[in-house]
Amino acid sequence: MERGAVQDLAASQPRLYPNKWALRKKRLIRDRWLYILLIPGLLYFLIFKYIPMWGVMLAFKDYQPFLGFWKSEWVGLEHFRVFFQNPDFFMLLRNTLILSFYNLIFFFPAPIILALLLNEIRLSFYKKTIQTMVYVPHFISMVIVASMSYVLLTTEGGTINEIVYAFTGQKVDFLANPDWFRPLIILQTIWKECGWGTIIFLAALSGVDMEQYEAATVDGANRWRQIWHITLPAIRSTIVILLILRMGTILDNGFEQIYLMMNALNREVAEVFDTYVYTLGITQGAFSYSTAVGLFKSVIGVIMVLGTNWLAKKFGESGIY
Repeated sequence: MERGAVQDLAASQPRLYPNKWALRKKRLIRDRWLYILLIPGLLYFLIFKYIPMWGVMLAFKDYQPFLGFWKSEWVGLEHFRVFFQNPDFFMLLRNTLILSFYNLIFFFPAPIILALLLNEIRLSFYKKTIQTMVYVPHFISMVIVASMSYVLLTTEGGTINEIVYAFTGQKVDFLANPDWFRPLIILQTIWKECGWGTIIFLAALSGVDMEQYEAATVDGANRWRQIWHITLPAIRSTIVILLILRMGTILDNGFEQIYLMMNALNREVAEVFDTYVYTLGITQGAFSYSTAVGLFKSVIGVIMVLGTNWLAKKFGESGIY
């Protein structure tokens, strides 16, 4: 059969598969209510996340309120140069990274360990009671947490200081001593957020096949062996994903907590990028300079997420994308 006749025959046959646009239209109509439900979330991210990103242009301008956003002078990378040459830069970087490192070492594993312990409780009543108790601190305002810390630790009748005095004969100034600032921040974070962080890990643990535990028991594996060879591998992907996301906020230590616990005596170890941006941007009106500092933090966060995700894939994990 000639080539032209074959083409005519193919053209005369009905199309068995619709083109991609028709298929997409069909799916759009079929799932229209799901897309309608998606609209509020899209509007939220568009209005509150993407449109404000134009504000990063302040980092490259000498913003003057009376001139407005567009008429303010363009200064390029001047604010970044001033920031990197500022004597406070390395102090801020050191304090921020040390706190982030402590959080990564002490706080990040805490919800995992607590979730593993809760998973070992077999009586449902006790398990739910303990879960409720460890969830409650998450809903307490950081202002209340700081106030509780002050009441417990102050040298003027603080409960913990009175106990220390009863045993040692002297009081410890936990709130003003720079050596105690970082341990207090980490302990506050663990107490407040550890229980709430177990939710994701407990959800991941609920999907572990119980037959694996039964088989391990038959093979003679004790509970520690079962946790190491069955439980932890089952939640490894969840741990990796949360670690990647945590690395994206490595320069974010939480403004409210640091600001409430900081004072003139511990400022040398307490001042971080978050409080520095607040001091310059809000109290001193250096909007462009503080925006440059915030943009620097964001760029470092993106680099850390991409780098950690790349490493995770190199070690055989799926990563976040």
